[in-house]
Amino acid sequence: MRKLRFFFLAITAVLATLQEVRSHGDQPLSNIAVHKAVFALHDHAYVKASPTILGLKGQYSEWVTLDFSSPNPSVDDWIGVFSPANFSASTCPPETPSTSAPFLCSAPIKYQYANYTSPRYKDTGKGFLKLQLINQRSDFSFALFSGGLSNPKLVAVSNKIAFKNPKAPVYPRLAQGKLWNEMTVTWTSGYDITEATPFVEWGSKGEELVRSPAGTLNFDRNSLCGAPARTVGWRDPGFIHTAFLKELWPNTVYTYKVGHRLSNGSSILSQEYQFRASPYPGQNSVQRVVIFGDMGKDEADGSNEYNNFQRGSLNTTKQLIQDLKNIDIVFHIGDICYANGYISQWDQFTAQVEPIASAVPYMIASGNHERDWPGTGSFYGTTDSGGECGVLAQTMFYVPAENRAKFWYSTDYGMFRFCIADTEHDWREGTEQYKFIENCLASVDRQKQPWLIFLAHRVLGYSSASFYVAEGSFEEPMGRESLQKLWQKYKVDIAVYGHVHNYERTCPIYQNICINKEKHYYKGSLNGTIHVVAGGGGASLATFAPVQTKWSIVKDYDYGFVKLTAFDRSNLLFEYKKSRDGKVYDSFRISRDYRDILACAVDSCPSTTLAS
Repeated sequence: MRKLRFFFLAITAVLATLQEVRSHGDQPLSNIAVHKAVFALHDHAYVKASPTILGLKGQYSEWVTLDFSSPNPSVDDWIGVFSPANFSASTCPPETPSTSAPFLCSAPIKYQYANYTSPRYKDTGKGFLKLQLINQRSDFSFALFSGGLSNPKLVAVSNKIAFKNPKAPVYPRLAQGKLWNEMTVTWTSGYDITEATPFVEWGSKGEELVRSPAGTLNFDRNSLCGAPARTVGWRDPGFIHTAFLKELWPNTVYTYKVGHRLSNGSSILSQEYQFRASPYPGQNSVQRVVIFGDMGKDEADGSNEYNNFQRGSLNTTKQLIQDLKNIDIVFHIGDICYANGYISQWDQFTAQVEPIASAVPYMIASGNHERDWPGTGSFYGTTDSGGECGVLAQTMFYVPAENRAKFWYSTDYGMFRFCIADTEHDWREGTEQYKFIENCLASVDRQKQPWLIFLAHRVLGYSSASFYVAEGSFEEPMGRESLQKLWQKYKVDIAVYGHVHNYERTCPIYQNICINKEKHYYKGSLNGTIHVVAGGGGASLATFAPVQTKWSIVKDYDYGFVKLTAFDRSNLLFEYKKSRDGKVYDSFRISRDYRDILACAVDSCPSTTLAS
């Protein structure tokens, strides 16, 4: 205890010069006033954690039990989970020479109140807690604080616990490659390339397995743009590996393991996973696509909860896992995990979606909570990324963009062509992104790929969200002004957005006018584009303005996601499902022939032709 007391006394001197870390409001960890933490270890307080070794059977997550006691209990006492277990100031250098490292070094990776499962804690001073930990490349310790989140006082620190192999390769996530017959596998580990060589061992069932090499990326504080990502939110992200599995046969099932070959010749391998290769572009078969935005992460053990934020996240994840056999590809269109500069949360998120992302391509788009930071080239000058400025998103997940710092890309999946925009960079006419969008829409062969889908994070189309209506725009300001003529000219079927945390569907629309009065069964040409807001993946819901527009067909203030099913080149089913039960609450069908796409609609064909 004397050594521990000396350890914490030695680092309290830095408190006087600390500056407050900006709270982002919607990140639970930002509520902890790390800068105000003080040393208050008590000889009669304790925290005991068990078991001490996790993952003995190779599992990547495990529940731990905490027994704790305080001689002066209070209703606002809380337990923080720290990793690495040593959170001294010596491990957390200041951001600039003029600032000092915080007392706690970093925010915890999660926390929970001491009385969460011990309602008599305030009277007895004793409690217990069960928390779920995931393998995050380091050991863990648990700290008991009094004073609430706003004035934390360190009362006791637990013993250290760790996974059997903290460096193990974990949380594989698939993504479409730049070619239709290429699948990428990205995963996280604690192995630097100087100590182990990353690879994927894979092959179709019944055939000899091959090993494909993987590239490795990592980054440090200096790669990020500001606090809290560079200060109390920093946590070593480990090493991110990506392998390219090439020359796949369409619709063939492949098995794979991610792994590392150590310098002694032995190998560390993950459990076995499998995926089905993508269909050939234009292939006429049933293809099922799930789309949503703004899911975030949540904790199965109930920790980190406040303001009911992201309460739908686990429900959305659960429904997708339950229906995974009926899903071929997923698009998560921005606001991925709301880490907002607390780097540990990216591990938490990749662990949450691993059952999905390890089995089907998990494609993402860039959102404001991944990219935006002043002076870094983002279209918006907000601090929504918490200093990440896109580094985490473009490293943790692969997308087939020409330049992942510019997060726009296209991808083909059978009869679908998806054009994914990056709303955190300028999309207006004359920009680099505008040229990309037009080329993506113009270059698809609609006879083979009739279903043309536009995806973006912010609403570049239509939304009745309160904040958009208050601006008088019903959209992201300047959102559709440049793009609507492209959607109309190239006959985009459906445009889907996130950012607004609810569900809304429009009629087939062009320039604020419904071109088609049908609501549930469209035969022949749509003559306009159906715009959908699907931002109810899990983050706290957004209200609608009390206005009724002619173009808004369905509104829903709830959590949910969109599913598209292409039965063939002539029939598409759109479904909106709620996360709470997976049932369909809105749907429509499109039925048409190729000649319907060729037909002219308003502003979709030249005003004069050779015949005229």
